[in-house]
Formats: sequence, structure tokens, C-alpha cells
Amino acid sequence: MKLLRVGAPGLEKPAILHTDGTYRDLSSVVPELRGLVLTPEGMSRIRAVDPASLPILDRNQRIGPCVDRVGKFICIGLNYADHAAETGAPIPAEPIIFMKATSAVIGPNDDVVIPKNAIKPDWEVELGIIIGKEARYVDEADAMDHVAGYCVVNDVSERHFQTERGGTWDKGKGCDTFGPIGPWLVTPDEIPDPQNLSMWLEVDGHRYQNGSTRTMIFNVVQIVSYVSQFMSLQPGDVISTGTPPGVGMGIKPEPVWLKPGNVMHLGIEGLGEQRQTVKAYHA
Repeated sequence: MKLLRVGAPGLEKPAILHTDGTYRDLSSVVPELRGLVLTPEGMSRIRAVDPASLPILDRNQRIGPCVDRVGKFICIGLNYADHAAETGAPIPAEPIIFMKATSAVIGPNDDVVIPKNAIKPDWEVELGIIIGKEARYVDEADAMDHVAGYCVVNDVSERHFQTERGGTWDKGKGCDTFGPIGPWLVTPDEIPDPQNLSMWLEVDGHRYQNGSTRTMIFNVVQIVSYVSQFMSLQPGDVISTGTPPGVGMGIKPEPVWLKPGNVMHLGIEGLGEQRQTVKAYHA
């Protein structure tokens, strides 16, 4: 299934992408795409319904974040061997975990706003894991039982805040609008091998990132298991799993940073595409 949320901010309706290309309203089946709705029991309620029996929603409406009220927004850093190489960083012995503020979450095509005092805003296309069942000290063999689906994430970053302002990475990752997710939550039955997905990102039509989840250092199963050793995972949590090479800070001979007016266009095989216009901050 491909699930999404359609409508103006705060007024989104849960929907399913029907095989005929229409958006079908799930409001009569589930109240939202969050929390317990994403559990196996909640998803079975959606699967039991024939999408053709549901009302059609206007495809011209805005698409919101594919998960409502994200619980935790967890990120894995330097998780692609080729990205680590471009940054000159050693391959991590264990996954690097940091957090992205949930207030950063926006829809896949909403505007990205460069924060006040930003110097080095950057882009990162990433595979997102959406948790559907509570996970605590999960073995790798059981990790997939806790995955509700996958989505596209743009882990927008401010590198000056992230690496030159002291402390952890979080301050360069959690700015408002720095977390576009969606367009869809795609269930695992449609993505039989999450470790073999092509992914790409363009800025103003120039392709900077052109990678594959094949080069992930720690795969989906390892990540879910590993993170659950340090914190419990609940339905509606999102884990962003790292980015392939081609980020702005890695461009030679000079880095390339986002600026107002840029348009980011990105996607992952089977998970859809995003498109964001970059805007300047205005108080």
C-alpha cells in the first residue's frame, strides 16, 4: 500500500493511493496516519477495505507529511560508505545516532526556509523507516516485524550550525522545515529489498546525488535493532538512514550551498518524489 495525507496544514485527511492513480479518502476507516493506526492491527483495518469503495480526493491538493505527529525523528549519520569517503570521515564502527526536531517535519513539496544566520544550508536524500510496532531490545531477526513502511526524507542541514557552532549535530539538523517526509508511506510488501533502491537529488535541474541504498554501511534491519538497544521505538517514529554522496559540502573544488530560489527535486525508487522551493527567512 501507498498511504498519504492530503490537505492544507493541520487539515490533512488520511488517504490511500489507488491502483488507478486516484487518492481515496480513508477518513471513514482510520482517523489519521499516526500512532496505533500504523500498528499491524491498524494497517489490517486499511487492508480490509476496497479502495474503489472510498471517496476520491482532489489530486491537486497539497500532500502533507506521510506520518502525522511524528513521535521521534531519529537520524543515522555517515551511513553510506561512498558519502563517508567524500567527507574524508572514517567508516563508523557503530551507527552514529542524532535527533532531528519533530517541529522540522513538513510535507514533501512544502517550502524549505533557510534559517536566520544560516551560512551553509545543504541537502540530503535519505531512506526513511517508519515504525509500526513498539521495539525495545529487538534482535535483527525480528526487526522487520516493527516496520510499518518506508518513505523519502530530505535531511536538510545547516553545516555551519552542525559542525562549527559546538556541541552535537542536532542544532544544524532540526531547524523549522528541515524535515520533508513523504509523499507516501509505502508498506514493506511493496519494497521487498530496501537495500537495492536507487535514489537521487537535483538542485535547479542539476543532479548532485545519484546513489543507491546498496552502499549503506548499516542496513535497515541492523539500524532498527541497534537503535532499539538505546531507546524504545513507538509506532509513528521515523528513522532517517543516511545519505549517499553528492551533498553540497562535498562538492569540489568549492562546496555548493542552498540559496533562496533554488528548487530541490529528489526521489527514491518505489517511494515517490519530493520537490521543495527554498525560501529566505522572514520574521
